[in-house]
Amino acid sequence: MAQTTQPTGSTEPLPGNLPKGFRGAEAGWPELHRIPHPPRRLPLVGDVIGANVRTPVQDSMAIGRALGPVFRRKAFGKEIVFVWGARLAAELADEARFAKHVGLGVANLRPVAGDGLFTAYNHEPNWQLAHDILAPGFSREAMAGYHPLMLAVAGQLTDRWDGAAAAGRAVDVPGDMTKLTLETIARTGFGHDFGSFERSRPHPFVTAMVGTLTHAQRRNVLPPALAPLLLRRSERRNAADMAYLNRTVDEVVATRRAADASGAPGDLLDRMLDVAHPDTGERLSAENIRRQVITFLVAGHETTSGALSFALHYLAARPEVCARARAEAEQVWGRTEAPAYEQVAKLRYVRRVLDESLRLWPTAPAFAREALHDTVLDGTHPMRRGAWALVLTMLLHRDEEAWGDRPEAFDPDRFTPAAVRARPPHVFKPFGTGARACIGRQFALHEATLVLGLLLRRYDLVPEADFRLRVAERLTLMPEGLRLRLVRRAG
Repeated sequence: MAQTTQPTGSTEPLPGNLPKGFRGAEAGWPELHRIPHPPRRLPLVGDVIGANVRTPVQDSMAIGRALGPVFRRKAFGKEIVFVWGARLAAELADEARFAKHVGLGVANLRPVAGDGLFTAYNHEPNWQLAHDILAPGFSREAMAGYHPLMLAVAGQLTDRWDGAAAAGRAVDVPGDMTKLTLETIARTGFGHDFGSFERSRPHPFVTAMVGTLTHAQRRNVLPPALAPLLLRRSERRNAADMAYLNRTVDEVVATRRAADASGAPGDLLDRMLDVAHPDTGERLSAENIRRQVITFLVAGHETTSGALSFALHYLAARPEVCARARAEAEQVWGRTEAPAYEQVAKLRYVRRVLDESLRLWPTAPAFAREALHDTVLDGTHPMRRGAWALVLTMLLHRDEEAWGDRPEAFDPDRFTPAAVRARPPHVFKPFGTGARACIGRQFALHEATLVLGLLLRRYDLVPEADFRLRVAERLTLMPEGLRLRLVRRAG
């Protein structure tokens, strides 16, 4: 059984007598001194010179490029080992030796998401229970059932964008992609309409969700002793945000419970409420259902909206890529206004554009792995049971050993079948790895490919002349300030 850490202050006993709270690298890496760290380390505060608390992942990328595929950073008593080399990441993907580690910002989300699928510790029984109950909700048959709702939400987006194109207004790409993906997961998974496209400002659920993610990121980079003092106002705001998320989800669940069961749509919420585990007969508790719904609403739209936003940025910035992707959509779909479910997978080049965007900017930019037993990483670095490392997905996706000598270049043909076969395994991990990889990854990929195909057929995408890509971090990644002008295409 995997052994995992818990956030500071937890009273739940850990299996195997592992220490509670944040486990610094000193506790798990006996020869930590052999792993490089940034120069100019200061007593007490650590590697803080030049650090930017708003962009910790991009800071770590710069440090990793300088120090190599395994390095460490320390701040205010917290020392973390980072890994990004392709060979090392492949080792950490070995489920016989390593498992998901829940720590850092992910653990900071547990007050609201609890033992939901994304934030559950490996030893918590609700993870396996929920996974087994919900996995059929992402089968091919289930996905085909979600497809018409995806089209309907995409239609609301194109209505909005048609108006912007006619008026000559630029569109807020991340904002509109967030509306799109929130509505898609809410309607397909839970039969709920947030009315996002009728609003001039983000839905309060989105505001609260962004608040909790941003707060978790802040707690991630501050010393534990000072965080309550420095984040006093943020803590109050976060408590209000969490209360709003809980209240909203409780209303969604109560509405479904009160509905006529004979007319139930058979979505994820129905599975949570009505389906028992096929072997044990266990059901999800009311509290766990709330946590799963929050998990899906947050994780199910935040990462996909980022993926779509980055893909649209690259399509607008690379006219030759855009023209090739549009030609494929027009050839494969023709004049079909509403492509069928089976037609989406035929957009192979559009999918490569999406994959290449996820390679350069995986919207979940890192994942953590911990040792199931004492082991040695790369035959060099001893790890005790419970020791963990943070895999920097963005640098893994840029490792020249796996991706060639121009890894920063945007090239969708990296994902032709021949190119994929020629690469080492475990070098493309936008959805995490192993048993705890994202359960909804096929949902996200189908939705994003469908939307890109629809938008490419309908609009020319014109970037603003002075736009330069800047990436905002709030546990997930998003292009900051991305706006596009649209020209409605004939036909």
